[in-house]
Amino acid sequence: MDSKNLFEVLVREHIGPVRALLLSAVRNAAIAEDLVQEAFLVAWANLERYDRTMPFGPWVRGIASRLAWNHRRKQSRSKVAYVESKDLQALEQQFDRLDQATGDTFEQKVDALRFGLTRLTELQRQVIDLHYEQEMPCAQIATRMGLGLEAVKKHLQRGRAALLRDMEMRMSEFPQLMGEEA
Repeated sequence: MDSKNLFEVLVREHIGPVRALLLSAVRNAAIAEDLVQEAFLVAWANLERYDRTMPFGPWVRGIASRLAWNHRRKQSRSKVAYVESKDLQALEQQFDRLDQATGDTFEQKVDALRFGLTRLTELQRQVIDLHYEQEMPCAQIATRMGLGLEAVKKHLQRGRAALLRDMEMRMSEFPQLMGEEA
């Protein structure tokens, strides 16, 4: 999986907490949404600086927090009431507790995905590879593999479901695999 696709997975996984943080910080949905987009653009532009051994959530939320503080500083003359910094810190502590959960690092997630891929049937692996890695639509995969369109969709659906189950299982076992206590 290339960096673009992996980053897309990280965005999908972390957009909710980033949005919640920014909505709490600026209390304006339109501004918060603009800052969400900006936070992920900044993260993408600085992805080479991200330490993949560390959880992605705190890093991207740190970017979002700085953007929120910059916005608040620019708007300091307005009479808009913002959330107190102690409340934002409490929210960040809650996110940090969530980030302590097993398997939040990029490398752990990639390892879990690789493990899941080894457990798929050969046909499921091929369909997933063609669809996600080579960005091929299902109809084109069906033609290429000599399968019906519905069969391709079913292999894709079952492969994704199996990957999800295997990744969840692998992530729950990660501390034991690393010789740590759960």
